[in-house]
Amino acid sequence: MLPPDSTLWHRLDAALRRLRPHRQPLALALDALVIAACWNFTYLFRLGFERWWSARPGYDGWVLLGIVALYLVVFVLLGVPRGMWRFSGFGEIKRLTIACSLAGALAAVIVLMAELRAVPRAVLALHPVIVLFGLASVRLAYRMLYEHMRAQIAGGAAHARRALVLGAGDAARLLLAGIQHQGWVVMGVLDDDAAKQRTRVAGVPVLGALERLPELARSLEATHVIVAMPSVRAAQRRSVIELASETGLPVLTVPSAQELLEGAAVSRMRDIQPEDLLGREPVRLDEAGIAECLGGKTVMITGAGGSIGAELCRQVARYGPARLVLYELSEFNLYTIEQELSESFPHLPLARLVGDVKNLEHLRDVMASFRPHIVFHAAAYKHVPLMEKDNAWSALANNTLGTYRAALASAEALVERFVLVSTDKAVNPANVMGATKRAAEMALAHLAEQGHPTRFMTVRFGNVLGSSGSVIPKFKAQIAAGGPVTVTHPDITRYFMTIPEAARLVVQAAAIGESGRVYVLDMGDPVRIVDLARDLIRLSGHALDDIAIEFCGLRSGEKLYEELLADADTALPTANPRISVARIGADAERAAALLRWAGDRQSAPANEVRRWLRHTVPEYRVPGGAAVLTEAPRPTTDLSA
Repeated sequence: MLPPDSTLWHRLDAALRRLRPHRQPLALALDALVIAACWNFTYLFRLGFERWWSARPGYDGWVLLGIVALYLVVFVLLGVPRGMWRFSGFGEIKRLTIACSLAGALAAVIVLMAELRAVPRAVLALHPVIVLFGLASVRLAYRMLYEHMRAQIAGGAAHARRALVLGAGDAARLLLAGIQHQGWVVMGVLDDDAAKQRTRVAGVPVLGALERLPELARSLEATHVIVAMPSVRAAQRRSVIELASETGLPVLTVPSAQELLEGAAVSRMRDIQPEDLLGREPVRLDEAGIAECLGGKTVMITGAGGSIGAELCRQVARYGPARLVLYELSEFNLYTIEQELSESFPHLPLARLVGDVKNLEHLRDVMASFRPHIVFHAAAYKHVPLMEKDNAWSALANNTLGTYRAALASAEALVERFVLVSTDKAVNPANVMGATKRAAEMALAHLAEQGHPTRFMTVRFGNVLGSSGSVIPKFKAQIAAGGPVTVTHPDITRYFMTIPEAARLVVQAAAIGESGRVYVLDMGDPVRIVDLARDLIRLSGHALDDIAIEFCGLRSGEKLYEELLADADTALPTANPRISVARIGADAERAAALLRWAGDRQSAPANEVRRWLRHTVPEYRVPGGAAVLTEAPRPTTDLSA
């Protein structure tokens, strides 16, 4: 029931919603009336008012009935009734033109073959043209009425959404066609292109250049800013977003060019995401080489339900593997990614395994059963403060020993390629997590030197935006709670990349990688965390004075700056200018000793773990000056145990 104070427009909107389930039969009925009316109008146009009725043959009514039926059959076959009149535009007119031309030609042929000579030939020729004008006029009139109704409803609402759109290209045109019936009132469009000034986009005026945004946002009392510039370069996109954020209004954006290529609709607006703020171009990858590497192969992904592992699953699935083996310790994460892949790639065979990479025998059984060609090893503990004290042994066992055992099982099963997902925190590590990942890289290099046919390679990158445990979700939650936003240090910086970029880099490494190499992405300039926090505050529609930023001090094991190459590493170029390869300096004996020691026990105190890591990774800076092992014992325990 509508409230008693509802307007005529609200009542009309409710009536149209009730009719919407019957849209197609109603459209056919209205089209039939238009076709019949146009038949009579054609007679009137051809014969004049005095003769338009008297000069008709007695069988004209049957001819009209047949023509109406013929038009409706053609309309149904060409899908005309499926069109939504409130979105009518050039595409709908084009479809109507084809339908009317075909139906008119068939009608003329049938009348002539039936030798119905009393039907004027001019009527047969003109009728399809007049029908086209009539049907197009009805649809455009309905769209005008509908958009006016939505504007009246939105304009009368207590919380109307009044937007300024940045960008006057094709994306803006498609956006405006999709949102103006959704309760949005678009006040105007802004664009720096002088040729677009004082023009209109989908009936909305272009009010000036982008620099007028702050002024117009105030004078027009806009409530939102929408960025409709998906194709501009990343640096320009960032500057436009920063300009929009200075208005203090909530900022929305159309999907990026990559999202549009993947099937997103322009009208599906979203909030600004952290990746929109990176201001650098994404890495271009060798799609053909990746497809050749993965297509028709059995691919296994450990940690398949994690942030990187799940995106790896999505990226690998695009290249048509013969089977995807999902190996994950968390039952819930495994279920989640399995459900998503089953829906998005219904014809891709999946093997869904709950397993722990520290369990060598289970890994061997899995490898023997599914015979993977390629293994992506994304299973890891990565949260620096959590791993630093009470979970140091868990980090070593999972990140280092688990990596070695997964790689060893792969070598025994004659896997073609094994790719380790590493981190920039493995470079000159200042924490347990980074040291265990560096030790994992060394263990992989140790295996690569033993002559196995399996290619062992590592991919190293910086922080991943939006991954579980990353800073972005934490900042968003703090902003939603009204602050304060906590940053560890005003000068702390990090390299950032998106989850899809990280996954694509890993996949690329599998395609081009040589054994014993570490592949490093050129991640551009590091980002100050405090600047990222300020951007997120502004883009949430808050002023910087509304949400406080507090500096809480560096956490245990945390560095001010991250690095992608250690002093002992040598960087070499690859065919991709954005990817370099590092030959890491690894002491095989030290790595082997650490693996023997870790494989010989179920647990160890944190201080002992740190001492062993310091012995294995000399560049590891142990907090508190923990003692360093001067001579590592050499247990006789077999590393494959």
